[in-house]
Parts: sequence; structure tokens; C-alpha cells
Amino acid sequence: MKRDIADTAFSNCLRAAHDNTCEMCGKQGRMELSHVFSRRHMSIRYDKLNANCLCNYCHRQWHESPLAAEQWFTQMFGRGRFELLVEKKNQKAKGIKREKSEIAKHYREQLKIIEQKRADGEVGYIDFISYQ
Repeated sequence: MKRDIADTAFSNCLRAAHDNTCEMCGKQGRMELSHVFSRRHMSIRYDKLNANCLCNYCHRQWHESPLAAEQWFTQMFGRGRFELLVEKKNQKAKGIKREKSEIAKHYREQLKIIEQKRADGEVGYIDFISYQ
């Protein structure tokens, strides 16, 4: 599945919000956006609740061991968040494909806010507004 401008903006925003720190192991550096449920589920493709900031190693582990990944996720974020994602995943996404430039614009704006907060000295995770 090809990445588009909205995927790139969303990924940049999420990784900046986590200060390029892996949510699983705590490593800092080059991170990847990992979806809890695949990007093919358009109803949650750009939802921050469906995304984690992971290093390459943890991202591979996530996909190679889905049961362990689900266990980590529910332990870290709660069963309620997982069940909410399942519910949202099963909803029809209307208009998302037509909104890609709007989604990208939204996440670029959120990234600017995060970058300004970092410049002002804020550390750790910086929350942002999810498009979905």
C-alpha cells in the first residue's frame, strides 16, 4: 500500500509528538509509525489512537507477534482503547480518500505546534489533535 501526503504528515506529527522515542523499548532515534490495525482501515488510518511510535526492531516484533503486540497494547493503554479501535475500525469511512490534502494540512499544523513547544523547552510526549 502506497504512502501518500496524509500518511507522511501524520507520521511526522506522531514521531515528533513522541520526541522520536520508541513507546515499547524507550530507544531514541529514527522511529517509525506503526498502526495497531492496518492502514487499509480508512476509518482509523489517520487516528492517533491507532498509531504507535516504534523503533524498527519493535515495529518488526509488533507484526511478527500479533498476540504479544495486543497484550502489550492493552497493558499499556487499556482494553477500552483497544475495543474502541475495533469499533471504529468496523465503521465505514466516508470521504477520507478525498480529504487527503486536508488531513495532511491538519497534521502539518499540529507538527508546527509540537515543534514550537519543543523549542520552548517542553519534553516528553506532547499531545496533539487527531484528525479522526
